[in-house]
Amino acid sequence: MNKKQKKMLARIAAAAFLMILMNFLPVKGAVRFVLYLIPYLVIGYDILLKAGKGIKNRQMFDECFLMAVATVGAMALAVYQDGDYTEAIAVMLFYQVGEWFQSYAVGKSRRNISELMDIRPDYANIEKDGTLEQVDPDEVETGTVIVVQPGEKIPIDGIVVEGMSSLNTSALTGESVPRETAKGEEVISGCINMTGVLKIRTTKEFGESTVSRILDLVENASSRKSKSEDFISKFARVYTPLVCYSALALALLPPLVRMFVLGIPAGWGDWIYRALTFLVISCPCALVVSIPLSFFAGIGGASHAGVLVKGSNYLETMSKTKYVVFDKTGTLTQGVFEVNGVHHNQMEQEKLLEYAALAESASSHPISRSLQQAYGKPLERTRVTDVQEISGNGIIARVDGRSVAVGNAKLMKRLEIAYKDCHHTGTIVHMAVDGVYGGHIVISDKIKPGAKEAVAALRSAGVSRTVMLTGDTDAVARQVAAELGIDEVYSELLPEGKVQKVEELLERKGDNERLAFVGDGINDAPVLSRADIGIAMGAMGSDAAIEAADVVLMDDDPMKISKAIRISRKCLRIVYENIWFAIGIKVLCLLLGALGLANMWLAVFADVGVMVLAVLNAVRALFVEKL
Repeated sequence: MNKKQKKMLARIAAAAFLMILMNFLPVKGAVRFVLYLIPYLVIGYDILLKAGKGIKNRQMFDECFLMAVATVGAMALAVYQDGDYTEAIAVMLFYQVGEWFQSYAVGKSRRNISELMDIRPDYANIEKDGTLEQVDPDEVETGTVIVVQPGEKIPIDGIVVEGMSSLNTSALTGESVPRETAKGEEVISGCINMTGVLKIRTTKEFGESTVSRILDLVENASSRKSKSEDFISKFARVYTPLVCYSALALALLPPLVRMFVLGIPAGWGDWIYRALTFLVISCPCALVVSIPLSFFAGIGGASHAGVLVKGSNYLETMSKTKYVVFDKTGTLTQGVFEVNGVHHNQMEQEKLLEYAALAESASSHPISRSLQQAYGKPLERTRVTDVQEISGNGIIARVDGRSVAVGNAKLMKRLEIAYKDCHHTGTIVHMAVDGVYGGHIVISDKIKPGAKEAVAALRSAGVSRTVMLTGDTDAVARQVAAELGIDEVYSELLPEGKVQKVEELLERKGDNERLAFVGDGINDAPVLSRADIGIAMGAMGSDAAIEAADVVLMDDDPMKISKAIRISRKCLRIVYENIWFAIGIKVLCLLLGALGLANMWLAVFADVGVMVLAVLNAVRALFVEKL
């Protein structure tokens, strides 16, 4: 809870205490009015100030003006009748409670995401007189040769002029498998150099490099994001002027007609009383409390179901979701690589895996770990000698005195060993023992349990199109999409490409349709910000993704996406029920009040009674177990 929310909570408590206290004080007349004015101003001074500013700027017809007119009217009516001032204070108090709920629900909004994204390089290395000098990346001109050592980030886009290495591209693509690079190949900023020293000739200035563009997308995409208007504000634009002009007409026109047309006494007191009663009946208490409470209950119910929604406007947006766009790795797949098959093996499968695991036992590469897990037994590294890592190819080692080669097709060609291609999708690890081809091992990402059912559940929830965006290869992407039943797939995308695809999809959808993007990595933050609704995986997702998202799935279960959409639609249904119920009852009571058939008891029912019924209906949004 921030300072502003704590201050509002203190004002609510103070106003409620003072309002109750005044009922026990034996005072009358002007003193009583002044004493009741204290809690009224404590809880409502900011609303009155906003209403005053709206009048001054000729933009008066908003919810603040409506609250000010309704409560000032109630105070005036109490003065006129020497009646109860509690009505006006309670109305303002209920309004502020609703606003506090709304503020608290939205309170943990997104922060400056660029601070969370650990992809911005702090320096670039330039070689001068045989030593490396660290300079600000902004100072490096195009065409400069920079040096990137193992463990450092590539600061600026460029072309490798010397060296070979493996690059960790997960911060950009979200993919766990490192990318091999060598002389003549293009590299992009934001990648981490893992093994060899690279000399790179820059092709862009830092401000135009990939990492800078991603940071810019994250920092500015939110400003382009369409946000639904608040229900109360939309309602107040029509309701407020209608009620105020109607009350004014009720106070002035009938007395004038009586005086100048009928020639009978005007009865000013009676008609002013009717107009003030009209204003009290028109008080939007049921709406201003039940609508934020409906959203708050919906947010609470969603939280109980493991879906964190950061604000009521996101519930409204999510209820209109027709397009769901997924990142692949970590969202639909586990981002954990495993051995899926051993093919064309010339020895026992277990023995082949044992040789592969031992040869790779010194490496922390994801592929090496998957081989070790597939073997599943303790490794005696004393059995391994003469380990030789060939960058971009694989490993050659002696295991139990036998020469074992583990790597890609490049390694087999290098050793002049005939190998067999694999038609399965995934990373292919070829094996050779004592110069003889031993077979190959297929390693691929693992689809999350329930991912296929989650896609099907989205269709049953009314989602018309599912799309997958990934930085992975086209073959892998298409296989995963086909297995899960995804409608469209776009592969080999950097974050900027993902944003562009989302932009295209946003242009394609209908005016009343919304697009949700589901992701988990730092690289997904720009897309999460740009989509109509961003959904992040909360358990394993990056801080940047969680902060950029509007909705967070706390247990990474993709089945929760359809549940979140159903929760939002139930919440919006309750909101609309409360709107129509409150407006319907109030219109009826306003007509009775204008005809002089409604007394203050009916006014209280139209205000407090409708509010209680609307609040009870709003609480239903908490119950989401069967959705």
